[in-house]
Amino acid sequence: MTASVPQPRRILAVFNPAAGGERRGRFVRVVDAIRKLGGVVTIVETTAPGDAERIARDTAAQDFDIIAAAGGDGTVNEIINGLRDRDIPLGLIPLGTANVLADEIGLGRDIDKVARALVSGAIKPIRVGRANGRRFTMMAGAGFDANVVDRVSLRLKKLIGPLAYVWQSAVQATTDRFESCDVTIDGTAYKTVSVVACNGRRYGGPFIAAPGASLSDDCFHILLMSGRGWLSVLRYGLGLMLGRLTTLHDVRLVTGRDMTVRGNTSQPVQADGDIVAHLPLTVTIDPVPVRLVHPA
Repeated sequence: MTASVPQPRRILAVFNPAAGGERRGRFVRVVDAIRKLGGVVTIVETTAPGDAERIARDTAAQDFDIIAAAGGDGTVNEIINGLRDRDIPLGLIPLGTANVLADEIGLGRDIDKVARALVSGAIKPIRVGRANGRRFTMMAGAGFDANVVDRVSLRLKKLIGPLAYVWQSAVQATTDRFESCDVTIDGTAYKTVSVVACNGRRYGGPFIAAPGASLSDDCFHILLMSGRGWLSVLRYGLGLMLGRLTTLHDVRLVTGRDMTVRGNTSQPVQADGDIVAHLPLTVTIDPVPVRLVHPA
């Protein structure tokens, strides 16, 4: 009796052509590497915000083994929302300004490593959150953090990438009102200025914000930051870069499954680096895991 030959994975790669020439070139090289390894790739390009979510929602599970997000955090977020109630694993082709989920699972941006993951990497479930009903993979929050996301220049992001957030943080530190908000975590009340519910360890790419968090856990590691003014912003930035944010005297780390945030209703809410709502905010663990392709 002859052993059955495993069938090559059928991969639907969702790519945003607005990513620019350099990122398109990288995407093409990843696709070529996948095909050389025996993977079958179908490419579909988005034309407007929301397209990736629609494509994921309309893709039939029997047609593809993996739907790969070719982009940054925003593309990943659209696809996981499109995959709600869909049994199709998510793959990653990191191309955007940041892809924190790719960094979290150790995928990085090496072309051969990304291709090998999609062709033969293990598919494992991860837990994701919901912010006012919308899914997110890595983080959701309000306060200074969300204000920076809300005001960062898209043009500057294209020019200097993640450094655009550093620049906007510096600008925001001198103009932000640092308004207080009321946070309730699993029934316990707190008052703070900024709050971030972390579903994984990383924030902004390589930086460790919540050392004990894990994508496999069914709880969040929630950062409560009560500092105001540019000096606090500077301390938090240095603490994040050094992996010591949670050791600062005005940063509290609380674990929990359910969180509500109330405050000025004009305050934005960010999830996975995009503004998704305004206060009030309710954050919960999504009861249905997402199947994610990990590095081979």
